[in-house]
Amino acid sequence: MSDGAIVAHIGRFIKHTRTTQNKTQEQLAKAAGLNRWTMSQIENGESINLSSLIQILRALDCLYILDGFDYSEEISPLEYAKLKKRQIKERVRNKTSDKSDKNDQNDLGW
Repeated sequence: MSDGAIVAHIGRFIKHTRTTQNKTQEQLAKAAGLNRWTMSQIENGESINLSSLIQILRALDCLYILDGFDYSEEISPLEYAKLKKRQIKERVRNKTSDKSDKNDQNDLGW
């Protein structure tokens, strides 16, 4: 899909959603903090800036559309294995320090 086709598709979505909610361009423009002419241009496939799009989606209660931009940082399997190995090593106690503690208790100081 070309950039122009995507912009036109967004405009059609906005128009469809607006009419489904029984709102006029004027009502939506006012709720979004834009003017009606701008709203008309957007619905007719003219380019839109990101801030205006967010304002319109908020006014239409459609911000859920932006959920596709969510991401989560994932750790690679190799990094996960290294992390687990480090955690296991941290749990192991040093046996030499345990022996020295016992020897100190048996030492009567002679």
